[in-house]
Amino acid sequence: MVKDQYDCIVVGAGFAGISAARLLAEHNKKVLIIDERYHIGGNSYDEVNNNGILIHPYGPHIFHTKEKRVFDFVTKFSPFVKYEHRVKGNIDGKIVPIPFNFASIEKCFDKTKANELKELLIKQFGSNKSVSIYDLLNASDNKLKELGSYVYEKVFAKYTAKQWGIDISQVDKSVINRVPVVIGYSDTYFNDEYQYMPKNGFTALFNEMLKHPNITLKLETPAESILSIKDKQLYFRNEKYQGIVVFTGRLDKLFNYKYGPLPYRSIKFRFEDKKCDSYQEAAVINYNTSEEFTRITEFKKLTGQMLKDRTTILKEFPTDFINDGNLVPCYPIKNDRNDETYKKYLFEATSIKGFYCCGRLAEYKYYNMDKTISRAMDVVDEILK
Repeated sequence: MVKDQYDCIVVGAGFAGISAARLLAEHNKKVLIIDERYHIGGNSYDEVNNNGILIHPYGPHIFHTKEKRVFDFVTKFSPFVKYEHRVKGNIDGKIVPIPFNFASIEKCFDKTKANELKELLIKQFGSNKSVSIYDLLNASDNKLKELGSYVYEKVFAKYTAKQWGIDISQVDKSVINRVPVVIGYSDTYFNDEYQYMPKNGFTALFNEMLKHPNITLKLETPAESILSIKDKQLYFRNEKYQGIVVFTGRLDKLFNYKYGPLPYRSIKFRFEDKKCDSYQEAAVINYNTSEEFTRITEFKKLTGQMLKDRTTILKEFPTDFINDGNLVPCYPIKNDRNDETYKKYLFEATSIKGFYCCGRLAEYKYYNMDKTISRAMDVVDEILK
Protein backbone atom coordinates (compact mmCIF):
# COMPACT_ATOMS: atom_id res chain seq x y z
CA MET A 1 0.00 0.00 0.00
CA VAL A 2 1.22 3.51 -0.87
CA LYS A 3 1.93 5.34 2.38
CA ASP A 4 1.24 9.06 2.59
CA GLN A 5 3.22 10.01 -0.51
CA TYR A 6 0.18 11.92 -1.71
CA ASP A 7 -3.02 12.48 0.24
CA CYS A 8 -4.85 13.36 -2.97
CA ILE A 9 -4.39 12.70 -6.66
CA VAL A 10 -6.09 15.14 -9.03
CA VAL A 11 -6.55 13.98 -12.60
CA GLY A 12 -6.68 16.89 -15.04
CA ALA A 13 -4.97 20.30 -14.85
CA GLY A 14 -7.80 22.45 -16.14
CA PHE A 15 -9.89 24.86 -14.08
CA ALA A 16 -11.60 22.05 -12.15
CA GLY A 17 -8.43 20.16 -11.30
CA ILE A 18 -6.20 23.12 -10.52
CA SER A 19 -8.87 24.76 -8.34
CA ALA A 20 -9.42 21.53 -6.40
CA ALA A 21 -5.66 20.95 -6.05
CA ARG A 22 -5.06 24.44 -4.71
CA LEU A 23 -7.90 24.26 -2.19
CA LEU A 24 -6.78 20.83 -0.96
CA ALA A 25 -3.17 22.01 -0.69
CA GLU A 26 -4.28 24.98 1.40
CA HIS A 27 -5.83 22.46 3.79
CA ASN A 28 -2.45 20.79 4.24
CA LYS A 29 -3.09 17.92 1.82
CA LYS A 30 -0.18 16.69 -0.27
CA VAL A 31 -1.52 16.73 -3.83
CA LEU A 32 -0.30 15.18 -7.06
CA ILE A 33 -1.96 16.72 -10.12
CA ILE A 34 -1.51 15.03 -13.50
CA ASP A 35 -2.56 15.83 -17.05
CA GLU A 36 -2.07 13.96 -20.29
CA ARG A 37 -1.39 17.15 -22.26
CA TYR A 38 1.92 18.99 -22.45
CA HIS A 39 0.45 22.14 -20.89
CA ILE A 40 -1.65 23.20 -17.92
CA GLY A 41 -5.02 24.92 -18.11
CA GLY A 42 -7.02 22.44 -20.16
CA ASN A 43 -9.10 24.19 -22.81
CA SER A 44 -8.59 27.54 -21.03
CA TYR A 45 -4.85 27.49 -21.75
CA ASP A 46 -3.50 30.53 -23.61
CA GLU A 47 -0.16 31.36 -25.20
CA VAL A 48 1.58 34.03 -27.28
CA ASN A 49 1.79 32.96 -30.93
CA ASN A 50 4.47 33.78 -33.50
CA ASN A 51 2.55 36.91 -34.40
CA GLY A 52 2.99 38.23 -30.86
CA ILE A 53 -0.72 37.83 -30.09
CA LEU A 54 -1.99 36.19 -26.89
CA ILE A 55 -4.35 33.55 -28.28
CA HIS A 56 -6.66 30.89 -26.84
CA PRO A 57 -5.79 27.72 -28.80
CA TYR A 58 -9.10 26.07 -27.85
CA GLY A 59 -11.36 29.02 -28.61
CA PRO A 60 -12.19 32.21 -26.72
CA HIS A 61 -12.59 32.05 -22.95
CA ILE A 62 -14.08 34.93 -20.93
CA PHE A 63 -14.35 34.97 -17.17
CA HIS A 64 -17.74 36.03 -15.83
CA THR A 65 -19.66 35.03 -12.73
CA LYS A 66 -22.41 35.97 -10.33
CA GLU A 67 -20.62 34.20 -7.46
CA LYS A 68 -18.50 36.45 -5.25
CA ARG A 69 -16.72 33.47 -3.68
CA VAL A 70 -15.51 32.38 -7.14
CA PHE A 71 -14.35 35.88 -8.04
CA ASP A 72 -12.60 36.30 -4.68
CA PHE A 73 -10.84 32.96 -5.18
CA VAL A 74 -9.37 33.63 -8.65
CA THR A 75 -8.36 37.21 -7.87
CA LYS A 76 -6.03 35.92 -5.15
CA PHE A 77 -3.73 34.64 -7.89
CA SER A 78 -3.81 37.32 -10.59
CA PRO A 79 -4.83 40.90 -11.22
CA PHE A 80 -7.98 41.04 -13.33
CA VAL A 81 -9.11 43.81 -15.68
CA LYS A 82 -12.70 44.79 -16.41
CA TYR A 83 -13.97 43.34 -19.67
CA GLU A 84 -17.52 43.43 -20.99
CA HIS A 85 -17.99 40.94 -23.78
CA ARG A 86 -19.86 42.08 -26.86
CA VAL A 87 -20.80 39.74 -29.67
CA LYS A 88 -22.14 40.56 -33.10
CA GLY A 89 -23.73 38.35 -35.68
CA ASN A 90 -23.46 38.25 -39.45
CA ILE A 91 -27.09 37.90 -40.57
CA ASP A 92 -27.42 37.86 -44.34
CA GLY A 93 -24.40 40.17 -44.61
CA LYS A 94 -25.56 42.61 -41.93
CA ILE A 95 -23.44 42.87 -38.75
CA VAL A 96 -25.84 43.20 -35.81
CA PRO A 97 -25.57 42.99 -31.99
CA ILE A 98 -26.17 39.61 -30.36
CA PRO A 99 -28.33 39.16 -28.29
CA PHE A 100 -30.81 40.73 -30.69
CA ASN A 101 -31.73 44.24 -29.50
CA PHE A 102 -33.18 47.52 -30.82
CA ALA A 103 -29.99 48.24 -32.80
CA SER A 104 -30.32 44.78 -34.40
CA ILE A 105 -33.94 45.51 -35.33
CA GLU A 106 -32.90 48.81 -36.91
CA LYS A 107 -30.24 47.04 -38.99
CA CYS A 108 -32.50 44.23 -40.18
CA PHE A 109 -35.75 46.08 -40.95
CA ASP A 110 -36.70 49.32 -42.67
CA LYS A 111 -37.17 52.37 -40.46
CA THR A 112 -40.98 52.25 -40.35
CA LYS A 113 -41.17 48.57 -39.45
CA ALA A 114 -38.30 48.85 -36.98
CA ASN A 115 -40.01 51.68 -35.09
CA GLU A 116 -43.28 49.76 -35.05
CA LEU A 117 -41.61 46.63 -33.65
CA LYS A 118 -39.80 48.61 -30.96
CA GLU A 119 -43.04 50.29 -29.87
CA LEU A 120 -44.86 46.95 -29.79
CA LEU A 121 -42.14 45.34 -27.67
CA ILE A 122 -42.21 48.16 -25.12
CA LYS A 123 -46.01 48.14 -25.00
CA GLN A 124 -46.23 44.36 -24.57
CA PHE A 125 -43.26 43.68 -22.28
CA GLY A 126 -41.88 46.98 -20.96
CA SER A 127 -38.58 48.72 -21.67
CA ASN A 128 -35.03 47.77 -20.64
CA LYS A 129 -35.95 44.14 -20.20
CA SER A 130 -35.28 40.86 -22.00
CA VAL A 131 -37.93 38.68 -23.57
CA SER A 132 -37.37 35.15 -24.83
CA ILE A 133 -37.99 34.02 -28.40
CA TYR A 134 -40.51 31.61 -26.91
CA ASP A 135 -42.54 34.52 -25.54
CA LEU A 136 -42.43 36.30 -28.90
CA LEU A 137 -43.56 33.21 -30.79
CA ASN A 138 -46.50 32.96 -28.41
CA ALA A 139 -47.35 36.67 -28.37
CA SER A 140 -50.90 37.78 -29.19
CA ASP A 141 -49.66 40.26 -31.79
CA ASN A 142 -48.87 38.73 -35.19
CA LYS A 143 -46.06 41.20 -35.86
CA LEU A 144 -44.29 40.15 -32.68
CA LYS A 145 -44.79 36.53 -33.67
CA GLU A 146 -43.12 37.30 -37.01
CA LEU A 147 -40.24 38.94 -35.16
CA GLY A 148 -39.93 35.83 -33.00
CA SER A 149 -39.83 33.62 -36.09
CA TYR A 150 -37.20 35.86 -37.69
CA VAL A 151 -34.92 35.80 -34.63
CA TYR A 152 -35.46 32.06 -34.16
CA GLU A 153 -34.38 31.29 -37.72
CA LYS A 154 -31.68 33.92 -38.25
CA VAL A 155 -30.06 34.03 -34.82
CA PHE A 156 -30.71 30.67 -33.22
CA ALA A 157 -31.76 27.77 -35.42
CA LYS A 158 -29.23 27.85 -38.28
CA TYR A 159 -26.34 28.60 -35.92
CA THR A 160 -27.41 25.79 -33.59
CA ALA A 161 -27.77 23.36 -36.49
CA LYS A 162 -24.16 24.10 -37.51
CA GLN A 163 -22.92 23.88 -33.94
CA TRP A 164 -24.45 20.46 -33.33
CA GLY A 165 -24.21 19.01 -36.83
CA ILE A 166 -27.94 18.44 -37.25
CA ASP A 167 -30.64 19.45 -39.70
CA ILE A 168 -32.42 22.65 -38.77
CA SER A 169 -35.66 20.68 -38.38
CA GLN A 170 -34.02 18.74 -35.51
CA VAL A 171 -33.21 21.83 -33.45
CA ASP A 172 -34.92 21.44 -30.10
CA LYS A 173 -37.38 24.30 -29.75
CA SER A 174 -37.61 23.74 -26.00
CA VAL A 175 -34.28 25.52 -25.50
CA ILE A 176 -35.40 28.76 -27.17
CA ASN A 177 -36.76 29.93 -23.83
CA ARG A 178 -33.14 30.77 -22.99
CA VAL A 179 -32.57 32.89 -26.14
CA PRO A 180 -33.28 36.56 -25.33
CA VAL A 181 -34.31 39.63 -27.28
CA VAL A 182 -33.30 42.81 -25.45
CA ILE A 183 -35.93 45.54 -25.29
CA GLY A 184 -33.50 48.43 -25.52
CA TYR A 185 -29.98 49.10 -26.75
CA SER A 186 -27.94 47.17 -24.16
CA ASP A 187 -25.38 45.09 -26.09
CA THR A 188 -23.42 43.27 -23.39
CA TYR A 189 -23.39 39.51 -23.91
CA PHE A 190 -23.37 38.57 -20.23
CA ASN A 191 -25.27 40.13 -17.35
CA ASP A 192 -23.12 38.71 -14.54
CA GLU A 193 -21.90 41.08 -11.83
CA TYR A 194 -18.25 40.10 -12.28
CA GLN A 195 -16.96 40.31 -15.86
CA TYR A 196 -13.18 40.38 -16.05
CA MET A 197 -10.15 38.93 -17.80
CA PRO A 198 -6.90 37.92 -16.06
CA LYS A 199 -4.49 40.73 -16.84
CA ASN A 200 -1.61 38.43 -17.77
CA GLY A 201 -3.70 35.64 -19.29
CA PHE A 202 -5.17 32.39 -18.04
CA THR A 203 -1.93 30.38 -18.15
CA ALA A 204 -0.24 32.91 -15.86
CA LEU A 205 -3.21 32.59 -13.51
CA PHE A 206 -2.89 28.79 -13.49
CA ASN A 207 0.85 28.97 -12.82
CA GLU A 208 0.22 31.09 -9.74
CA MET A 209 -2.51 28.74 -8.51
CA LEU A 210 -0.09 25.83 -8.73
CA LYS A 211 2.61 27.58 -6.68
CA HIS A 212 2.17 25.76 -3.39
CA PRO A 213 4.65 23.47 -1.61
CA ASN A 214 1.99 20.78 -1.23
CA ILE A 215 1.34 20.53 -4.99
CA THR A 216 3.32 18.32 -7.37
CA LEU A 217 2.54 18.63 -11.09
CA LYS A 218 3.22 15.99 -13.72
CA LEU A 219 2.29 16.71 -17.36
CA GLU A 220 2.13 14.26 -20.26
CA THR A 221 0.90 11.70 -17.75
CA PRO A 222 -2.35 9.96 -18.73
CA ALA A 223 -4.41 8.74 -15.79
CA GLU A 224 -4.25 5.15 -16.96
CA SER A 225 -0.44 5.25 -16.84
CA ILE A 226 -0.41 5.51 -13.03
CA LEU A 227 -3.96 4.75 -11.86
CA SER A 228 -5.96 1.55 -12.19
CA ILE A 229 -9.14 0.12 -10.69
CA LYS A 230 -9.58 -3.51 -9.68
CA ASP A 231 -12.58 -4.82 -7.76
CA LYS A 232 -13.64 -1.29 -6.78
CA GLN A 233 -10.18 -0.61 -5.34
CA LEU A 234 -7.91 2.18 -6.55
CA TYR A 235 -4.31 1.35 -7.38
CA PHE A 236 -1.58 3.95 -7.73
CA ARG A 237 1.46 2.64 -9.59
CA ASN A 238 0.16 -0.90 -9.01
CA GLU A 239 -0.15 -0.51 -5.25
CA LYS A 240 -3.38 -0.08 -3.30
CA TYR A 241 -4.17 3.57 -2.76
CA GLN A 242 -6.35 4.68 0.17
CA GLY A 243 -6.24 8.41 -0.47
CA ILE A 244 -8.54 10.75 -2.41
CA VAL A 245 -8.83 10.99 -6.19
CA VAL A 246 -10.48 14.02 -7.79
CA PHE A 247 -11.14 13.00 -11.37
CA THR A 248 -11.87 15.67 -14.01
CA GLY A 249 -11.33 13.59 -17.15
CA ARG A 250 -13.54 11.27 -19.20
CA LEU A 251 -15.07 8.41 -17.26
CA ASP A 252 -15.63 6.34 -20.40
CA LYS A 253 -11.92 6.42 -21.13
CA LEU A 254 -10.98 5.61 -17.52
CA PHE A 255 -13.17 2.50 -17.61
CA ASN A 256 -11.85 1.50 -21.03
CA TYR A 257 -15.18 2.24 -22.79
CA LYS A 258 -16.81 -0.84 -21.25
CA TYR A 259 -20.30 0.63 -21.83
CA GLY A 260 -19.34 2.36 -25.07
CA PRO A 261 -17.89 5.83 -25.74
CA LEU A 262 -19.70 8.96 -24.60
CA PRO A 263 -20.17 11.23 -27.63
CA TYR A 264 -19.07 14.87 -27.75
CA ARG A 265 -19.01 17.69 -30.24
CA SER A 266 -15.61 19.11 -30.97
CA ILE A 267 -14.18 22.01 -32.99
CA LYS A 268 -11.56 22.32 -35.69
CA PHE A 269 -9.67 25.56 -35.15
CA ARG A 270 -8.20 27.61 -38.00
CA PHE A 271 -5.96 30.51 -36.98
CA GLU A 272 -5.05 33.24 -39.45
CA ASP A 273 -2.57 36.09 -38.99
CA LYS A 274 -3.59 39.36 -40.62
CA LYS A 275 -1.52 42.44 -41.47
CA CYS A 276 -3.87 45.07 -40.12
CA ASP A 277 -4.67 46.88 -36.87
CA SER A 278 -8.22 45.55 -36.71
CA TYR A 279 -9.95 42.77 -38.63
CA GLN A 280 -13.54 43.10 -37.40
CA GLU A 281 -15.67 45.40 -35.28
CA ALA A 282 -16.17 43.06 -32.31
CA ALA A 283 -14.11 40.47 -30.44
CA VAL A 284 -16.48 37.76 -31.67
CA ILE A 285 -18.75 37.76 -34.71
CA ASN A 286 -21.13 34.84 -35.14
CA TYR A 287 -21.91 33.67 -38.65
CA ASN A 288 -25.55 32.83 -38.14
CA THR A 289 -26.78 32.32 -41.70
CA SER A 290 -23.66 31.75 -43.81
CA GLU A 291 -20.27 30.01 -43.91
CA GLU A 292 -19.26 26.59 -42.61
CA PHE A 293 -17.65 28.09 -39.49
CA THR A 294 -19.75 29.34 -36.59
CA ARG A 295 -17.77 32.39 -35.54
CA ILE A 296 -14.60 34.46 -35.89
CA THR A 297 -12.69 35.64 -32.83
CA GLU A 298 -10.15 38.46 -32.97
CA PHE A 299 -8.00 38.00 -29.89
CA LYS A 300 -6.59 41.53 -29.56
CA LYS A 301 -10.10 42.69 -28.76
CA LEU A 302 -10.31 40.13 -25.91
CA THR A 303 -6.91 40.83 -24.40
CA GLY A 304 -6.57 44.57 -25.09
CA GLN A 305 -3.17 44.16 -26.74
CA MET A 306 -2.10 47.32 -28.57
CA LEU A 307 -0.04 46.00 -31.48
CA LYS A 308 0.24 47.86 -34.78
CA ASP A 309 -0.31 46.35 -38.22
CA ARG A 310 -0.95 42.80 -37.03
CA THR A 311 -3.73 40.75 -35.56
CA THR A 312 -4.77 37.10 -35.30
CA ILE A 313 -8.22 35.66 -35.89
CA LEU A 314 -9.73 32.24 -35.27
CA LYS A 315 -12.43 30.48 -37.28
CA GLU A 316 -14.26 27.59 -35.61
CA PHE A 317 -15.61 24.61 -37.53
CA PRO A 318 -17.77 22.32 -35.35
CA THR A 319 -17.38 18.59 -35.86
CA ASP A 320 -18.06 15.32 -34.10
CA PHE A 321 -15.38 14.31 -31.62
CA ILE A 322 -13.15 11.52 -32.88
CA ASN A 323 -10.65 10.10 -30.43
CA ASP A 324 -7.70 10.33 -32.82
CA GLY A 325 -5.46 12.68 -30.86
CA ASN A 326 -6.21 15.66 -33.09
CA LEU A 327 -9.46 16.81 -31.48
CA VAL A 328 -10.54 17.58 -27.93
CA PRO A 329 -14.00 16.83 -26.52
CA CYS A 330 -15.79 20.15 -26.05
CA TYR A 331 -19.54 19.74 -25.61
CA PRO A 332 -21.33 16.68 -24.16
CA ILE A 333 -24.15 15.55 -26.44
CA LYS A 334 -27.02 15.34 -23.99
CA ASN A 335 -29.89 12.98 -24.67
CA ASP A 336 -31.60 10.12 -22.82
CA ARG A 337 -29.44 7.43 -24.38
CA ASN A 338 -26.14 9.15 -23.61
CA ASP A 339 -27.28 10.05 -20.10
CA GLU A 340 -28.08 6.39 -19.42
CA THR A 341 -24.61 5.39 -20.61
CA TYR A 342 -23.04 8.05 -18.40
CA LYS A 343 -25.01 6.83 -15.38
CA LYS A 344 -23.44 3.39 -15.79
CA TYR A 345 -19.96 4.91 -15.66
CA LEU A 346 -20.94 7.15 -12.74
CA PHE A 347 -22.22 4.15 -10.79
CA GLU A 348 -18.85 2.45 -11.28
CA ALA A 349 -17.01 5.60 -10.19
CA THR A 350 -19.07 6.30 -7.09
CA SER A 351 -18.68 2.72 -5.87
CA ILE A 352 -14.96 3.41 -5.40
CA LYS A 353 -14.10 4.78 -1.98
CA GLY A 354 -12.44 8.18 -2.12
CA PHE A 355 -13.23 8.80 -5.80
CA TYR A 356 -14.83 12.15 -6.73
CA CYS A 357 -15.97 13.37 -10.15
CA CYS A 358 -15.63 17.06 -10.92
CA GLY A 359 -16.02 19.17 -14.04
CA ARG A 360 -17.42 19.10 -17.54
CA LEU A 361 -15.91 15.83 -18.73
CA ALA A 362 -16.19 13.80 -15.53
CA GLU A 363 -19.79 14.88 -14.96
CA TYR A 364 -20.76 14.86 -18.65
CA LYS A 365 -22.30 18.28 -18.19
CA TYR A 366 -21.67 21.69 -19.75
CA TYR A 367 -20.13 24.09 -17.23
CA ASN A 368 -18.83 27.61 -17.76
CA MET A 369 -15.48 28.16 -16.09
CA ASP A 370 -17.02 29.90 -13.06
CA LYS A 371 -19.38 26.97 -12.47
CA THR A 372 -16.41 24.62 -12.84
CA ILE A 373 -14.56 26.51 -10.08
CA SER A 374 -17.69 26.55 -7.93
CA ARG A 375 -18.10 22.82 -8.44
CA ALA A 376 -14.47 22.23 -7.40
CA MET A 377 -15.12 24.21 -4.23
CA ASP A 378 -18.14 22.06 -3.44
CA VAL A 379 -16.24 18.82 -4.06
CA VAL A 380 -13.38 19.90 -1.81
CA ASP A 381 -15.87 20.85 0.91
CA GLU A 382 -17.36 17.38 0.61
CA ILE A 383 -13.92 15.76 0.84
CA LEU A 384 -12.92 17.79 3.90
CA LYS A 385 -16.13 16.86 5.71
